[in-house]
Amino acid sequence: MLSLEAYDYELPPERIAQSPVEPRDASRLMVVHRATRRIEHRIFREIVDYLRPGDLLVFNDTRVIPARLFAIKPTGGRVELLLVRRVDPERWWAMARGRHIRPGVRLQLLSGNRPVDLYAEVETEGEGPLRLLRFSAPLEGWLERLGVIPLPPYIRRPLHDPERYQTVYARVPGSAAAPTAGLHFTPELLARLRDHGVRFAFVTLHISLDTFRPITAHDVREHKLYREWCALPVEAAELINRTRLEGGRIVAVGTTVVRVLETAARRGLGCSPDTACPGQVVGPFEGETDLYIYPGFQFRAVDALITNFHLPRSTLLLLVAAFMGYDLMREAYQIAIAEGYRFYSFGDAMLIL
Repeated sequence: MLSLEAYDYELPPERIAQSPVEPRDASRLMVVHRATRRIEHRIFREIVDYLRPGDLLVFNDTRVIPARLFAIKPTGGRVELLLVRRVDPERWWAMARGRHIRPGVRLQLLSGNRPVDLYAEVETEGEGPLRLLRFSAPLEGWLERLGVIPLPPYIRRPLHDPERYQTVYARVPGSAAAPTAGLHFTPELLARLRDHGVRFAFVTLHISLDTFRPITAHDVREHKLYREWCALPVEAAELINRTRLEGGRIVAVGTTVVRVLETAARRGLGCSPDTACPGQVVGPFEGETDLYIYPGFQFRAVDALITNFHLPRSTLLLLVAAFMGYDLMREAYQIAIAEGYRFYSFGDAMLIL
């Protein structure tokens, strides 16, 4: 199933979650058993019932930054910037929304409607609205003052507590969006899982807004992902390899974790894309990834997946279809719509075993 139309579906607008449930782990959980095709309906905190001592949960510890900025051109025209990737302290790739934002144009940043003493010069044009910007000072010191947390475009209600769009374990700033599968975990649930004998590992992938960019190519194989920075530390690699050796399952918390692990299963070990490295699952890795997963992909590192319900025609939906099988994915989504599950970033979750 490699045609784009195969990944479309109709979703009633009221199924798009506009705000998170409280507490975090009170969201619904669909449990899908791939081997038997059985589907169960539970509450997220009951995920403990499906994980075994010796299993390893792998989390993305990225933290969302106030990545939406506003600026004016010398002509007075207003520009909206969305930071997507840091190059160095003064240079960032950003999505620029405005007219005639070409190399050499100098933008003055705004605090509300008031100009501040910070400028960004357009160095390079990228694909579509992407621009490489050089700021007149390291940007990190300005972000909390000038930036706004960017919510996905389908969320139209203001978020009163910005921390609600962060996971409870977020610690490495750099993301333009939250790894939403992790939003369901509470400190109390993490403690219960640890007491149950489940182990934890942490990787980092800073999410760009490419996450929300729909596929437009009729043949999904022709789509390209922007590069995103990720890291799998030595200690996480060792724990993942030991878990597989001891018979535990590697459970990815979100599609971003899948991409890190499957990148590290190839590039971290120095293996060729078509050859697995015997005796190891992953190797340490730090760098950029543009790994694009669609049906036909051979998974090497991930045994189970926790994920939310994703946009139609999205790379995230294709990854889920690759992991659970296209037909089972379609069936699960049809059931989720019929059963009133909440979709997208603040919605309910799915555990795929």
